[in-house]
Amino acid sequence: MKMTCSECGIEYPVSSVAYCCPCGGLMQIVQELGGLDADRLKRIFDDRLSERGTLHASGVWRYKELIHPQLSSEQAITRYEGNTGLYEAESVRAFAGVDRLWLKAQSENPSGSFKDNGMVVAVSQGLSLGYKRFACSSTGNTSASLAMYAAWSGSEAYVFVPEQGVAAGKIGQTLAYGARMIRFAGTYDDGIAFLQRHAGELSLYLCNSVNPWRIEGQKSIGFEIAHRLGWKLPDWVVLPGGALSNVAALGKGLRELLAIGLIDKLPRIAVVQAEGSSPFHRMMAAGSDMLTPEANPRTRASALRIGDPPSWKKAMVVLQETSGVTVSVTDEEIFAAKRVVDRSGIGCEPASAASVAGLRKLREEGTIDRLCTAVCILTGHMLKDQESLDMYPHEPDGASGQSRPSKGAEGLYPDAIRAMFGAQG
Repeated sequence: MKMTCSECGIEYPVSSVAYCCPCGGLMQIVQELGGLDADRLKRIFDDRLSERGTLHASGVWRYKELIHPQLSSEQAITRYEGNTGLYEAESVRAFAGVDRLWLKAQSENPSGSFKDNGMVVAVSQGLSLGYKRFACSSTGNTSASLAMYAAWSGSEAYVFVPEQGVAAGKIGQTLAYGARMIRFAGTYDDGIAFLQRHAGELSLYLCNSVNPWRIEGQKSIGFEIAHRLGWKLPDWVVLPGGALSNVAALGKGLRELLAIGLIDKLPRIAVVQAEGSSPFHRMMAAGSDMLTPEANPRTRASALRIGDPPSWKKAMVVLQETSGVTVSVTDEEIFAAKRVVDRSGIGCEPASAASVAGLRKLREEGTIDRLCTAVCILTGHMLKDQESLDMYPHEPDGASGQSRPSKGAEGLYPDAIRAMFGAQG
């Protein structure tokens, strides 16, 4: 295992604290896969499914041989992250318009988002290097995840959060875990730039997705999907694209599974961005190989409000390798999809619903065939962004499950109750 620059290939010791190479490329971890036997790994991973209360009961560390084999089990922390559901919901499948659809509910992670899969590895690595102070820039989910693992490990978390456009629930969650929050006038991208410049001198271990160990942990989302489906992946995997680390991680992990022989083909990957925050989609649609950042990204799906995604070059490579595509969706399309996911009994935050909205749009455009199979990754919990509930379209009384009697001290009358159930007086 080694650490290299993803662009120029220069090699660094695995124990290095390096995020960005002088050439501008992001660091990456290169796993040694040559001596790994696919059948043996399948048996190991299957056996670990029955473990409880051990490190390998984690849906990340279950695949430790492919995540961080050099880290001792004593140095790895866990909240038993991963192990999230893979669901089939007929109403969502019908809405998306494909033959078969699974929803990977990363909202079931301990802090409520997919960030836990990567954060547990980044914090474990930082602890193994002697760090006790961790930092991130965040639109909410990253800060909550980091704050949770810092508290769990007895460390300190310093989170940089924009003053505008971050869901209050995510801020409250971060503070409840005991993180020190620094609010600033600017964007997520400004916070990343500051931390990349100053984390070293402040003795902070940076845990944003520019940290290559975050990517190693997030690979486990793809591992869990493949494992759950018997190492036979669907035609498409569709996921939201904000900072694009999830795309980079998914592609890297699937590429490694293919090299080992755990899977026999790569699925196609579709990246969905919000229309007001879609620099990556605009670049790919134009056939360009240079991203033009958006100085003022806009969307009500706050987790997607990122104008200069740091992992865009890695994501571009993933789409090239998988014959992948991008699509942008409006906030209205996102909230229409969210309604369907919520009513299915699963639920998600708006950014998560972008994956379902994007699948539906790609199906309508003819990019994805009706007979295809797909997995949509739902990245965050429906209570992460409660303000977004105000965005639901207005419905007639009763359609949203509410009865509104016009009078009465108690507010409940037999006629109103009968109306709710369609009963006669």
